[in-house]
Amino acid sequence: MSSARELAKQIKDGTTTATAAVSRSLDRLKQLEPKLSAFNTVMAERALDRARSLDAGKSTGPLHGVPIAIKDNMCTRGVPTTASSKILAGFAPPYNATVVERLERAGAVIIGKTNLDEFAMGSSTENSALGPSKNPWDVTRTPGGSSGGSAAAVAARIVPLALGSDTGGSIRQPAGLCGIVGFKPTYGRVSRYGLLAFASSLDQIGPFATTVGDAALALQIIGGFDSHDSTSSSEPMPDFGAALTGDVKGVRVGVPRAFLGEGVDAEVLKAFASALATLSARGATLVDIDLPHAPYGIPVYYLICTAEASSNLARYDGVRYGLRTKLEKDDGLLQMYERTRDQGFGAEVKRRIMLGTYVLSAGYYDAYYLKAQQVRTLLLQDYQRAFERVDMVATPTTPTPAFKLGEKTSDPVQMYLNDIFTVSANLTGLPSISVPCGSSSSKLPIGFQLTGRAFDEATLLRAADAFQRDTAFHTEVPPID
Repeated sequence: MSSARELAKQIKDGTTTATAAVSRSLDRLKQLEPKLSAFNTVMAERALDRARSLDAGKSTGPLHGVPIAIKDNMCTRGVPTTASSKILAGFAPPYNATVVERLERAGAVIIGKTNLDEFAMGSSTENSALGPSKNPWDVTRTPGGSSGGSAAAVAARIVPLALGSDTGGSIRQPAGLCGIVGFKPTYGRVSRYGLLAFASSLDQIGPFATTVGDAALALQIIGGFDSHDSTSSSEPMPDFGAALTGDVKGVRVGVPRAFLGEGVDAEVLKAFASALATLSARGATLVDIDLPHAPYGIPVYYLICTAEASSNLARYDGVRYGLRTKLEKDDGLLQMYERTRDQGFGAEVKRRIMLGTYVLSAGYYDAYYLKAQQVRTLLLQDYQRAFERVDMVATPTTPTPAFKLGEKTSDPVQMYLNDIFTVSANLTGLPSISVPCGSSSSKLPIGFQLTGRAFDEATLLRAADAFQRDTAFHTEVPPID
């Protein structure tokens, strides 16, 4: 499949049509979905109707006729939005998320809603109430999470572009494991209106693509101030496409070598070193830095995100929308709440609600939640000091390539540690991108992560694009078919 930009140009030039492009995408989805389980809802008729309508009009938008996929925790008017949870069975929102509105205004055609860990809580898509998605490179392995369905759909070339949400690495980690580009913008750069909240101070929407150019285009479309979102930033939007010059001469890349030791796979470290050498050969300067509080990112993240989840998920009570379990004869309101939430939420969501309620409870708030917020500030200060010397920070995206499905489900702590390199960008609100940088001996992708200053997505995109100009990892296609 062509990139999103190439496909839009072909449609504009008359080489192909929106209907043909969407039909090809739906045909590939039908062929591969039994192997991947990437989609919760397929919007075939709606997508074809929209494509035919676009073909009947004038080609204007930058994504005119391009098929895309949306993670199933973003509201789409009249279409089921489940967050891969039983508790939202039957829920079809009466409005679109801002990102959906902006993509459709740009001419994109949504072909379906993708699978995820329930309420985006997980790193493998195994917490989905609808079953796990599979990695197109090896269907016995995870595509990552929580946006595993979106990552698998792009990696398998079902769509050239998809949206995910990133709370602790949920865009970058699956992008790294599936061999594609995943981009988490600065917190506030993209509206969260219409995103089903997991942890409100951490959640951010961003794109999956095969090329950095497509990711830049997607950010150009979905980014910018939105009055519907009180955390949306009014920071000016630069021309991200114009930033893709290939010139990284003088760009300083910080490498926190002390943070790259224990637990990181040797093949990941080798690919990471090669990626640094590629940027250095283009003129970037490598600088050793220290992020002394980075090792505390995982415990801090799992205190803050669970606290916010326990608050956000209190709204799912069986009254306003979604699941309401059958009541027994003598059940009252409290019993209805308890039974609905017990049957509607999965084990990982319940675990995080209970952890979050605990750390916010009287007697423990200061010891856990407040302390976590204080260390969060220290972590941000580490990055601020680093950015006095460098323009971005480089790490591997994940400590290992994709792991086997079922390999870590019995040990939540091991699962959580898979996000060791990604959570810091969420805790600090910084932009971060993952690009494919190599393969393991088992032919599994390895990701390279760059994290930049707040609202300096342009520099990150420029460096990532320069890396892709000198490598071909992003052109490799999984052997799934």
